[in-house]
Amino acid sequence: MRLVAQKYGTLLVLFLVIAACGAISDRFFTVSNLLNILQQISMLTIVAVGLTYGFAAKEMDLSVGYTVGLAGLAAPLLLIAGYSLPVALAAALACGIVVGAVNSLLVVSIGVPSLIATLATGSILFGVNFILSGGRAIYGGLPASYLSIGQGRLFGIPSTAVAMLLVVGISWFLLERTVFGRRLYAVGGNARAAELSGINGRSFRAIGLAFSALFAAGAGILLSARLGSGQPNAGETYLLDGLAAVFIGMTMLRPGTATVLGTFFGALLIGVMNNGLNLAGMDTYVQSIVKGIVIVIAVSIVSRTTSLKLL
Repeated sequence: MRLVAQKYGTLLVLFLVIAACGAISDRFFTVSNLLNILQQISMLTIVAVGLTYGFAAKEMDLSVGYTVGLAGLAAPLLLIAGYSLPVALAAALACGIVVGAVNSLLVVSIGVPSLIATLATGSILFGVNFILSGGRAIYGGLPASYLSIGQGRLFGIPSTAVAMLLVVGISWFLLERTVFGRRLYAVGGNARAAELSGINGRSFRAIGLAFSALFAAGAGILLSARLGSGQPNAGETYLLDGLAAVFIGMTMLRPGTATVLGTFFGALLIGVMNNGLNLAGMDTYVQSIVKGIVIVIAVSIVSRTTSLKLL
């Protein structure tokens, strides 16, 4: 029973929240609402999965929210300026690559702790985003081909949800079924032992930070395409919610370890809570309080049965 509680206690909380939401509103279990939940958590999940790569290597990226905003501005600005869709998408993803490279340089080469380095990078990006946008939303003149990335559907499923499921599936395979994943977890588990085993820990730590920034850039593209505009502060909420999704995920399946499936269920828990509280007509500030309480309960279920430490 203790082992079951450690591995599946948070999943039980998720099922209880789902049941409660279904009892609150008869609209919760409708197909349209369930698809809406998947769409709502799409960008959050992608950001959180990117963070999972960093956590696997024991590195944390606090700049992801602002990277979302940067990529979400870059693509619309280039499209409005007359550049083609492939160029705009490549440039937006390149923003994530550059941010990841800078973070990796600061953390791996110079030796700045990732919390401090990425906090500083995020502060810089915050200013850059407002300079690029002039402090206003970028909209108008965006081609339908770009908007369809965030607003389209594939076999009735929102395109953002399809992208999320692909990211989750591919990342799960990479981290759980490949040598790359085993080595990344080895570096995060014991960097010294990994080095003695012939694993280049510096490279894998850099890769973890690079993936975190790249996935944030991808989420920024989807977000601006869904909103139909680029907004300098649109990605700020994804940092705290993304970290919450990873932390919740670390309380299940393999307690204390960031996993892709755990992160997905963590994001799903957050999305279900937000949706259920919206259907119940609760104010935003009340939703924030309830969400915080449920997250604490979810983590406490496992923390009481194990010496789990998330940080």
